[in-house]
Amino acid sequence: MSYIQGLLIPVPLKNKDAYCTMAELAAPIFKDYGAIRIVEAWGDDVPDGKVTDFKRAVKAEADETVVFSWIEWPDKQTYETAAKKMETDPRWAEMPDMPFDGKRMMWAGFAPILDTKS
Repeated sequence: MSYIQGLLIPVPLKNKDAYCTMAELAAPIFKDYGAIRIVEAWGDDVPDGKVTDFKRAVKAEADETVVFSWIEWPDKQTYETAAKKMETDPRWAEMPDMPFDGKRMMWAGFAPILDTKS
């Protein structure tokens, strides 16, 4: 079963086009390191919770939405190897400035326990 890298990213609404451009430029880099699939999902129905929610998780401000993103890797080893190698990939230096506050972005690795993909 594959391995998932999940991300939550607070992005200003005005920066949607810049975020999409950055995501399109980054996707081939992840693919070159073995990613199987990259999904970027723009938050358009992100309700406020009573105790916690996606926006609070990344301290999103009133003019921001949350991007929910995931990268599917063939396995955890590929993900870990890629993460180390990508740190020094010179293509990151060529990327435009991040159109969001990277300090509030969160990510983690997940081992799937159910996958109904057929």
